[in-house]
Amino acid sequence: MHKIFKLKPEDIQQLIAPLGSCLASDKITVDGMPVGYMYRENPEEENDSGWRFLSGTETQNYIDDPNNSMVFEVNTMANYDASIIPYLKSKTGTELERVENTNEFAEIK
Repeated sequence: MHKIFKLKPEDIQQLIAPLGSCLASDKITVDGMPVGYMYRENPEEENDSGWRFLSGTETQNYIDDPNNSMVFEVNTMANYDASIIPYLKSKTGTELERVENTNEFAEIK
């Protein structure tokens, strides 16, 4: 299946220092939804930042299907939704949810 991303490679600008890779839902990168939920888990490999980005609208079945997400550089996700940038230095174990109708995230305890 060929995916058509909302941003073209030439549209991606270097907004942050390299952080490594992350996993992101197609709801963001293909459908163009904003990041609604982000969390940082222990990295799975050397270049993995541990960041995972979701719109917050995904069902469990959607998440369970590996065809519905892809690995990207964290900087690419910052281009999709710059509101994540202030939170990217958060420690492993951090879970953040967008505060409705804002560009801010609140930590989920």
